[in-house]
Amino acid sequence: MPVEAFGPQYQFLPKDEILSFDELVRVVRAGVALGIQKVRLTGGEPLLRRGVADLVAMIASVSGVEDIAMTTNGILLNHHASRLAAAGLHRVTVSLDALDENVFAQMNGVGAKVQRVLLGIDSAIEEGMVVKVNMVVQKGVNDGEIIPMIRWAREKRVALRFIEYMDVGESNGWSHQHVVSAEEIVNLVGEQFAIERMDASYPGEVAKKWKFLDGEGEFGVISSVTHPFCGDCSRIRVSAEGKLFTCLFGSHGADLRAVLRDPNGGDPEQFLRTVWQARTDRYSEERGKSLLGKKAEMSYLGG
Repeated sequence: MPVEAFGPQYQFLPKDEILSFDELVRVVRAGVALGIQKVRLTGGEPLLRRGVADLVAMIASVSGVEDIAMTTNGILLNHHASRLAAAGLHRVTVSLDALDENVFAQMNGVGAKVQRVLLGIDSAIEEGMVVKVNMVVQKGVNDGEIIPMIRWAREKRVALRFIEYMDVGESNGWSHQHVVSAEEIVNLVGEQFAIERMDASYPGEVAKKWKFLDGEGEFGVISSVTHPFCGDCSRIRVSAEGKLFTCLFGSHGADLRAVLRDPNGGDPEQFLRTVWQARTDRYSEERGKSLLGKKAEMSYLGG
């Protein structure tokens, strides 16, 4: 989160405005009734939520939830890994944009230490979780880290996903000239290693995957800028205070919290169905059109 916007004096939401664990589980149950099988805890940073391992255990107890994952910056992962695994967390995705300390600091902007993230990844692996690493590639900033990251991921045997630098939110100063395309990334890796395209693991998978022909793992690219995939999107997002979004690039969400707290007994399942069936979002396909409004920040909506 940009320190200039979220400094020491920033007033965050009061606790009673944030969905409780019980309310979040109600949302999960409603989603499962509509066919949802996978749940991901994102953020902001989910490991800042007190008792998050208890939430994982509560979600894991919901019949029909087949997979629970988390996306985290990894800074607190070493501290929480054992409790998360015991609670039922199957997979963790860690955001890691560089191995070089200076480049890492430039990308995250808050003075975090890369070694803390690497230690957290090691702990998650030791606890038996499937670990995936996301690297957002920004031209002229961390594109020199592509091959070092590939070599590190092959050694660790973790799946690395390169993500095109996206215009999420309004605060990252995005410009198309900062984008390193997925095609450029694949070509760069292909110059160093023998690789082969893999089939998608499931319909709507956002990453296009490649395997190393020597058997040492795989990597993927997410190309939402150069090759949008809005038509295959099957993800719905709920913010901390209960706003329902049908697009990562949404400007405002539907008020799910009001339904959950309706004294007359709101129906979150019907609310989810209605919002999903009415969705028209396809920001990545419409990028640049003047009709698009101000977007929610990644630190608010999650990945």
